[in-house]
Amino acid sequence: MKPEETISYPEVERQLWHIYREFFDAAERKRRWRVRDDIPWDECNPNLDPAIADVVESFCCVELYLPDYVGKVLPIVRHSKGRSWFYANWGYEESKHSLALGDWLVRSKHRTEEYMVDLETRVLDQQWNLPQESHLGMLAYAMVQEHATFLNYRNLRQRVQAMGGDPALDKILALITVDERAHYSLFKSFYDLFLEADRDAALAGIRPVLNQFQMPAIHDLLDNSQKRIARIRDLEIFSEEIFFKDVYGFFLQALNITRAEMRGPRVKKSLAP
Repeated sequence: MKPEETISYPEVERQLWHIYREFFDAAERKRRWRVRDDIPWDECNPNLDPAIADVVESFCCVELYLPDYVGKVLPIVRHSKGRSWFYANWGYEESKHSLALGDWLVRSKHRTEEYMVDLETRVLDQQWNLPQESHLGMLAYAMVQEHATFLNYRNLRQRVQAMGGDPALDKILALITVDERAHYSLFKSFYDLFLEADRDAALAGIRPVLNQFQMPAIHDLLDNSQKRIARIRDLEIFSEEIFFKDVYGFFLQALNITRAEMRGPRVKKSLAP
């Protein structure tokens, strides 16, 4: 396709569905796993540094907002079969992440079942709201978020290995990072289509996402959020430095976006007095 050519939105939707079906078929063949059967639960390490359990708890809390994530984005993309079917599949896979992390906290004896019930109640007392209003803004947000989440789980797994190890948690994090990477790749494939169809609109969608990025829920919704953020930063799992290098810079290169484009179109000064 020539640089000046674009693709139509009906064609975008056709390709979105094609990408999703390939994603789904590959997941069925290669990625499906079972919380009960595919994790060595008898190898949990109750002596693992408590700081790791604190971070797992925070990530588990973020995953608990799944009903809001899915329920509030589906009305925006309901017109798009490829995206709405993917979000349904995404919700199923993310629910396993929440289950596995919560189960590890209890089985490793870092948390009790009573504590987890109380935690879940406190988390669900508040609602997560969409950070972007447009469908392209939410697509950009999901793409960036999945990559950042992949980094979180990858880095957490490295810390677990360096701090005494836990075969059960290591397996959980290995499975989750593969899922998150697959989710990111799917969202990026979707977003590439919109960049090709309407680059200006797609760039307008991603600017506020990258320029005002926050991990979901931790900042605004979770109790003791500053302590949770500090723990994640202290363990070098995620930080401002990691964001600018491995998220912001990563996406400029991955999407071939210039820093000038990220600043947005220049507004002409009015000649009126």
